[in-house]
Amino acid sequence: MLYVVPTPIGNLEDITFRAVQTLRNVNVILAEHPQHSRILLKHYHIATPVLAYHQHNEHRLASVLAERMAAGERMALISDAGTPGISDAGYLLVRRCIDAGVVVTCLPGATAFVPALIVSGLPAHEFLFCGFLPAKKGRRSRLEQLAIEPRTLLLYEAPHRLRQLMEEVVTHFGPDRRLCICRELSKLHESVWRGTAVQALQTLSEQEMRGEVVVVIEGKA
Repeated sequence: MLYVVPTPIGNLEDITFRAVQTLRNVNVILAEHPQHSRILLKHYHIATPVLAYHQHNEHRLASVLAERMAAGERMALISDAGTPGISDAGYLLVRRCIDAGVVVTCLPGATAFVPALIVSGLPAHEFLFCGFLPAKKGRRSRLEQLAIEPRTLLLYEAPHRLRQLMEEVVTHFGPDRRLCICRELSKLHESVWRGTAVQALQTLSEQEMRGEVVVVIEGKA
């Protein structure tokens, strides 16, 4: 059996009792970066063996791990933060497990874009999660597509590219498009900025934002 287990996006207390119990009871934990995950595992006294599983080795390991689970092992998949498969490795292993007849279950839990959507104050009844935009090739065409999307948009972006993204939003979406920048959600220095695209660009010209960032953009009227 494969358990897909969400882990906290910042605050270590944001994990369910069921998730902790599952991580204690499986045979192996598959972690994006084991050294990072051991901070959480140590905090909850979880001594289960950990194996590295990430985007650089998933094509090599997915089928092998699925076969092991088909033979009776129980494994849990975690990422550094949030729900595996959301902008992290996970899809391929789930697909291989399904093909091998392995039962797959995903526990409910933390995902960064959900609290960002709620605190943004933008419409939440319909939204489009876009993950990370292409860094170079295809980025402009993707932005042009999203500029006419009527649903609220949710993006992940690296902090060093945030100012560039705001310049692109001003260009393609217009300077008055409303948005929200959520930084370090659930952590000590959590911050939420709300305003228009041109105001965001001005703010980023005066101060640098660091840490994990979720950008929520108003859909086209």
